[in-house]
Amino acid sequence: MNIVILAAGMGKRMQSALPKVLHPLAGKPLLAHVIETARQLSPTRLCVIYGHGGDQVPQAMQANDLAFAKQEPQLGTGHAVAQAVPQLDDSVPTLILYGDVPLTTATSLQRLLDTAGAEKLGILTVNLDDPTGYGRIVRAGDNHTGDICRIVEQKDASETEKNIREVNTGIMVAPTPALKKWLSKLSNNNAQGEYYLTDIVAAAVADGVPVVSAQPDHVWETHGVNSKVQLAELERVHQRNLAHRLLEQGVTLADPARIDIRGTLTCGRDVSIDVGCVFEGDVVLADGVRIDAYCVISASRIGAQAHVRPYSHFENADVGPECIIGPFARLRPGTVLAEDVHIGNFVEVKNSEIAAHSKANHLTYVGDSTVGSRVNLGAGTITCNYDGVNKSRTIIEDDVFVGSATQLIAPIRVGKGATLGAGTTLTKDAPADKLTVSRAKQVTVDSWQRPVKQKK
Repeated sequence: MNIVILAAGMGKRMQSALPKVLHPLAGKPLLAHVIETARQLSPTRLCVIYGHGGDQVPQAMQANDLAFAKQEPQLGTGHAVAQAVPQLDDSVPTLILYGDVPLTTATSLQRLLDTAGAEKLGILTVNLDDPTGYGRIVRAGDNHTGDICRIVEQKDASETEKNIREVNTGIMVAPTPALKKWLSKLSNNNAQGEYYLTDIVAAAVADGVPVVSAQPDHVWETHGVNSKVQLAELERVHQRNLAHRLLEQGVTLADPARIDIRGTLTCGRDVSIDVGCVFEGDVVLADGVRIDAYCVISASRIGAQAHVRPYSHFENADVGPECIIGPFARLRPGTVLAEDVHIGNFVEVKNSEIAAHSKANHLTYVGDSTVGSRVNLGAGTITCNYDGVNKSRTIIEDDVFVGSATQLIAPIRVGKGATLGAGTTLTKDAPADKLTVSRAKQVTVDSWQRPVKQKK
């Protein structure tokens, strides 16, 4: 099929210079959600109609399978679809979606496609207790239960029509040659002075084309975003759905209402996640992983039985099994931890590999380093890897003990089994199996007097 996604609107109520369809939901633009769903239907042509915000939309959504058409000025939904006409394949039907309706599922859309087939005009409709603001589905018969005759917009509806609860979601599928014909005959003789896509329903009826409907599995699939309030409401709907899937998979969530997934979260068995955690990008939690409260895990893998204590922050890190991380730990890009590594409170690791059973439990920075097995880094240890121009590497071999408040000035190597005394500033390689220490001589000044505050 052809798929046309309408994404040209300004979104005045968003109160933002950013085009409405580029506002993020679960960490990616609204339009990206719609495109992702469209791709699940394997369209032969996928065209995005853009307008407000200039070229921001095509620049943000560049992909080989996307075509773009500009709507300028914006003269209504019918006018928007008409901009895609030169790109539509007449041999297949055309499905029309909206870039600000992000949660429609491929399952519901496939139901609409199956209902319409290749020759009918299909409309996705829903029944609402309060249909205010929506176009009403007008059906034949005194009780509006017969065939669909037309769609009337709220501002053009009579009082009787305003009482109709079945409404148009805007999502339609139509035979492409007929759609092109109907678009060419649209009029803007209405309260808004716009070319309504919905007017093609009356045109279809006049041409004897059957107009059919299908309904989605959930009403929230059809909810659009016109304000930050609605965006926030849909964010919670989406996060609730993601949390429900995790629960169904056996993940323990301390509170399903307090988790944010802004990417893909893959969990093994017996994973538990406490409140307030944020997962960004592709995150993998292996069997038995425990994530404590208020952690941010971005594009990282965490091995089996690892424990991440509260308020820790991971970014592009690979954590081995049975590690204990945090609280208040930061793992930056390029961090690779082997099994049973302990990274404690206020410890930062960047672009470094730390081998099995090593520990940095307190107030330490490990950057651009290779750390062996069974190494102990005392509190306040710093790898001084940057000279203001270049970054150099620190090598710490197996079984090294580094005393507290030590600085290792790279490039430097600490040999296997070496011990560095507390307070050492290491500027030369430390030999294996020996104690290396550098300290100024301790002096006591007997005649020293503590300063006294001067009176003003």
